Amino acid sequence: MEEINEKLQEFNNYIVNKKVAIIGMGVSNIPLLDYFYKKNANVTIFDKRNIEDLDKNVIEKVSRYNMGMFLGENHLSNLKGFDIIFRSPSCRPDTKEIVEEVKRGAILTSEIEMLMELCPGKIIGITGSDGKTTTTSLIYEIIKKKGYNCYLGGNIGIPLFTKVDEMTKNDIVILELSSFQLMNMKISPDISVITNITPNHLDIHKSYEEYIDSKKNIFKYQDEKGILVLNYDNDITKKCAEEANGKVIFFSSKAKLDNGYIVDEGVIKECDDKVRKHILDTNDVILRGNHNYQNIATAIAATSTLVDIDTAIKAIKNFKPVEHRIEFVREIDGVKWYNDSASSSPSRTLSGLNAFDEKIVLIAGGYDKNLDYTPMAKTVVDKVKALILIGQTSGKIYDAVKQELENEGKKMNIYMCNTLEDTIQIAKKNASKGDVVLFSPASASFDMFKNFADRGNQFKDLVKNIKNEKSL
Repeated sequence: MEEINEKLQEFNNYIVNKKVAIIGMGVSNIPLLDYFYKKNANVTIFDKRNIEDLDKNVIEKVSRYNMGMFLGENHLSNLKGFDIIFRSPSCRPDTKEIVEEVKRGAILTSEIEMLMELCPGKIIGITGSDGKTTTTSLIYEIIKKKGYNCYLGGNIGIPLFTKVDEMTKNDIVILELSSFQLMNMKISPDISVITNITPNHLDIHKSYEEYIDSKKNIFKYQDEKGILVLNYDNDITKKCAEEANGKVIFFSSKAKLDNGYIVDEGVIKECDDKVRKHILDTNDVILRGNHNYQNIATAIAATSTLVDIDTAIKAIKNFKPVEHRIEFVREIDGVKWYNDSASSSPSRTLSGLNAFDEKIVLIAGGYDKNLDYTPMAKTVVDKVKALILIGQTSGKIYDAVKQELENEGKKMNIYMCNTLEDTIQIAKKNASKGDVVLFSPASASFDMFKNFADRGNQFKDLVKNIKNEKSL
């Protein structure tokens, strides 16, 4: 007998002829056009961009489906009289026009929140300032290796809301969730993971406290059956355990936990009532760096109630680094070049630097998210032989590193560049055999690139075109 998703059925009945506002035509919202057209909803599109900046396929669909559309700087001035509003992650829920419409009775939600409301299967959600994508991808591979029918979405994968009618109670959905997606969220996953919390996105969030509170929504609405996986080494996430409604599982690379999962002297171990069981040698995995060993421990913890350890180990051993995350590009004349473009904050770049024992030529800088670069300055001074800077944050990074150099009485070659091409040439001149060139911006990409992937791809293309001296 065919399984019936009663919640989905109820929603589909509700949405017929309802006035639906979709704010922001980003990746996650575009599939909603087809979905709601088929459900006979009355849809209107809102986007702050002008028509020439929108995807042509979107324009064509809006026209063909006879949907309303308001664009430009004042696009939300026409947000009136709607039954339900789908906001994009980039649109703050406390935007004046949205608040007023909610007061009138409109339901405010998002593609990802509605998916979580209607999904009949188990949901694993992962958030944090660093390590989200690698941890999410590890969890997905472990779950898939066990043979579950699973879906990957949120910040990565594909928008899953339009797939919800295919899902069953036996399926597992794995979601990478940003602070923007979690803002105003009123539902939490069955299994929630917070990798860590450090300052990030302070150009969008009103305060660090607001950013933290957004992250906490990933477990705030769990019941006693919920599972929360937390970083014991991070003061903020460690304290989150006090607010948990369900079971807490810690992971650590610094403490020898009585219970949980630890990285201890090159070994990942399961701790059960002070008994520490050997799971996996870090030398046996492709991933490198202590932060990645933490990600592995986290993934094992998150899947421990669903997958046996032998299956998890098989998936982990074959797991390769996610693109743009300490991604090896090529070796040229004994110098190894790495693309770490996804590192858009100082803490991520710190993890990248600490993954290497070799001398490092660091390329950093980009869009300014209003972050403090002082915390990474000491590690840069200790591990970097030459620093090459680009983008809006180049001055801030320079000042932080320069101050640390003065404090320690050291010197370093620091270069300021205008183009990515220039950074490549200077890096090549400064790197010697046995060195590593690490492109780890510690900043967002939007000053010069479409996104971090575009930035990383441009870097890789430039590196791949470098001629090997031996071949000349």
